Amino acid sequence: MPGKAFVVETLGGRRIPFLRGILVQSLVDAGLSFPDAYEVAKKIRNLLENVEDAVTTSELRRLVGDELERRYDPQLRQSYDAGGEAPPIQVRYEGRIEAFSVGMLTRRLEGCGIRHELAARGAGLVQASLRERGESLVEEGDMRRVIYSTLKDHCCPRSANRFLSRCQLSDSGAPLIVLIGGATGTGKSSVATRLAYLLDIVRTQSTDMMREIIRCYLVPHVAPTLGFSSVEAWRGLPTVAGSGGTVEDPIVAGFLAQFGAVRVALEATIARAVKERHDLIIDGVHVLPTHLNLAEFADKAVLVPLVLAVTTRIKLDDHLLRRSREQPDRDSDLHRRTLSGIWTLQTFMVDQAQKAQIPVIVNWDLNHTMAQVMDAIMRRIGERFPPDPQTLA
Repeated sequence: MPGKAFVVETLGGRRIPFLRGILVQSLVDAGLSFPDAYEVAKKIRNLLENVEDAVTTSELRRLVGDELERRYDPQLRQSYDAGGEAPPIQVRYEGRIEAFSVGMLTRRLEGCGIRHELAARGAGLVQASLRERGESLVEEGDMRRVIYSTLKDHCCPRSANRFLSRCQLSDSGAPLIVLIGGATGTGKSSVATRLAYLLDIVRTQSTDMMREIIRCYLVPHVAPTLGFSSVEAWRGLPTVAGSGGTVEDPIVAGFLAQFGAVRVALEATIARAVKERHDLIIDGVHVLPTHLNLAEFADKAVLVPLVLAVTTRIKLDDHLLRRSREQPDRDSDLHRRTLSGIWTLQTFMVDQAQKAQIPVIVNWDLNHTMAQVMDAIMRRIGERFPPDPQTLA
């Protein structure tokens, strides 16, 4: 009945409430993604609605294990069962000690551009290998060797090499700086948020915020285009025709003028991250890699410029409509009215990126887009840090 408190009887006879959040966390630790873990936990809660009395912890684990095996495979069930029965494994990282978690290792491997299913499988196999060795405390170097050999022997060599290149980047101290450009409505913010989680990057910056800050400090006649959206920045130009004649389309001319006002702050943000060796993600319509001076940072950081795009005006309109519903404070209705201008800017950005051989990623489905983004990032990391197994010695 609604509101019924589900309880679990522990070995000591104490009755405690069933908490779905705790089960979700244990399933994430076993290698499930959060959405999948939530769905399994919800199913278990529904099953408990039909239970008249309390269930024991062993009965609850059996129910969860049965559901995992039914939805996925026996190996995931074994990973979940092992997490509740075996003593914890700890890993020492430069003086600090952390508990080993299949879920955390899965996320770390996904941050190496390894697909979730393969990452979860590899993490489960690593746990099984550590259990077999019977060690309760593992040094970081030894952990890396176990992960690399497990991926190479039981998953695929490319996954092992990606993990190794990522480790070499981490050891180098060079920051990873990802620049995500694209026209309004192409999904830059969503990709940046997901990417920050996967790569464990805490510093993110939006060029929209930069533009707003600069606009507050400059009087309108100094930078008149800053008072308008990127697609309507041409309204701030005194005379588009007298701007030199190098750009025929006034929409592009206005955007480039606005970009010029933001460029200094954007390059300064990158320079600061490079100097302090901080990983950074910058997203925004003003991320125009072909017009940024990135050469001076090439030897000090791994720079990954990307441009997002959508393939049709209908898809772009759908993105803007969805955003207007999810974020009513953003003037997405205005953006829908200026759809033609946004399409013009996207065409310009994509053309510039393709000429400079900068990856253009079509954002049709977020999961597929993230896979392409991670592939592009790992290609750049692999070029800078070719995988060398000797670094594990």
